[in-house]
Amino acid sequence: MRTLISTAFISLDGVVEAPGGEPGYRNSGWTFKDMEFLPEAFDIKGREQQEATAMLLGRVSYEAFSPVWPGMEDFSDYKVMPKYVVSTTLTEDDLVSDWGPTTVLRSLDEVAALKETEGGPIIVNGSAALNRSLSDAGLIDRYHLLVFPLLLGAGKRLFSDTDKDTQKLRLVEHEAYANGLQKNVFDVVR
Repeated sequence: MRTLISTAFISLDGVVEAPGGEPGYRNSGWTFKDMEFLPEAFDIKGREQQEATAMLLGRVSYEAFSPVWPGMEDFSDYKVMPKYVVSTTLTEDDLVSDWGPTTVLRSLDEVAALKETEGGPIIVNGSAALNRSLSDAGLIDRYHLLVFPLLLGAGKRLFSDTDKDTQKLRLVEHEAYANGLQKNVFDVVR
């Protein structure tokens, strides 16, 4: 079984919306505002590209990343990696041609079937709504969280507010940085 890893830049109050500056959100670009950049705090992002063997995205994140990431050197390892987009509306004609192999999945059942295939870890970038659905369905195995010392209030959340049984996590890696950023890696306890 493949490991499904959710990775996110997240505020202390759980917001993941618009960390890089996407328009239409009051606090857009919050990862860069008033935050001293420390390269070591972002080492996990490079490691994710090296260790992951596929990427899973929701439609909204695919549409945001696909015009930009294929040409960015920082994300070059993702270019050749197989990508899977969970969407009920996206068609094959909507896919970009310069970002490597991409398959549209129509349901969480198809994601569960993908996890049963041979291969290494699958990384989920962005995709707040998809993350909530995957978590509620018990499909996420690990979280890579870069927690920013900010309270943003409104915004899309990484975690579902569904009333459900407690889900235990085991902290397997952590580090705090001089700029207040924290890396927390959790395995989902089954």
